[in-house]
Amino acid sequence: MNPKRPKGILSVDVEDYFQVEAFADRVSRDSWPGYPSRVEANTMKVLDLFDECGVKGTFFTLGWVAERCPAIVREIVSRGHEIAVHSYWHRLIYKLSPEEFRQDTRQAKDVVEQAAGRAAWGYRAPSYSITRQSLWALDILAECGFRYDSSIFPVRHDFYGIPDAPRAPFRLATPSGSLLEFPITTFRLGAGPNWPVAGGGYLRIFPFLYTRLGIGRAVQEKVPVITYFHPWEVDPEQPRMEGRALSQFRHYTNLNGMAGRIRQLCGLIDYEPFEAALANPEWNAAPVWQP
Repeated sequence: MNPKRPKGILSVDVEDYFQVEAFADRVSRDSWPGYPSRVEANTMKVLDLFDECGVKGTFFTLGWVAERCPAIVREIVSRGHEIAVHSYWHRLIYKLSPEEFRQDTRQAKDVVEQAAGRAAWGYRAPSYSITRQSLWALDILAECGFRYDSSIFPVRHDFYGIPDAPRAPFRLATPSGSLLEFPITTFRLGAGPNWPVAGGGYLRIFPFLYTRLGIGRAVQEKVPVITYFHPWEVDPEQPRMEGRALSQFRHYTNLNGMAGRIRQLCGLIDYEPFEAALANPEWNAAPVWQP
């Protein structure tokens, strides 16, 4: 790492192409075992890409995947990356009851940790579905022993977002304990709204000039750069799913170019996993947010 360059956090949401929210209205969870899985091969592509770029990251892994593909979880850990939890069934949290969420989270944490052979301290909600409707979930995460969460996106979106949430890391004081929140990166142009950057479809679909501009602005604003993407995004040969036109656009646009975008992204700043960032005294002293 270059000590003069800013640091960011590199993260991957490990799920298969048929498990995404964009096609949840067409693909029942009962039918998942019938789809040809590509998550192991695609995650290996990501691991090789990270080795090529000399970076380490955090892999938020779906419990369903960890239970069926424990070898890829062990491979993630053996290559020096952090393992974390991405729920078990990839359901929107604001559509669950607290008890359903508690059961899902405990099950996911258990199978991910068993596969990894180590503790998982971080959580990321499917489709960033911790919104104002589901802030109660943060107390359950603390209850389950998580140290940090990265599920709040300070933007407006049809699936997710708390647009007025803090843009830099903050603490949440819950009845079950304190939780450090790493909101997904946004940037601003003047006094305008928060703009999303550095992850998923925003990285894949928008011109890379947009990503470069957004990351540069976030660094100037002292907002940590938290990147994210999914293994299926480096797989242009994946089976095509039926769905709404918007879902098709969001899911399939520029899959061919995503590996190149990730290489460019890794060249902008230095990256580390969340567990390394936790050692930063600045974030441990982050202010408490009262929603």
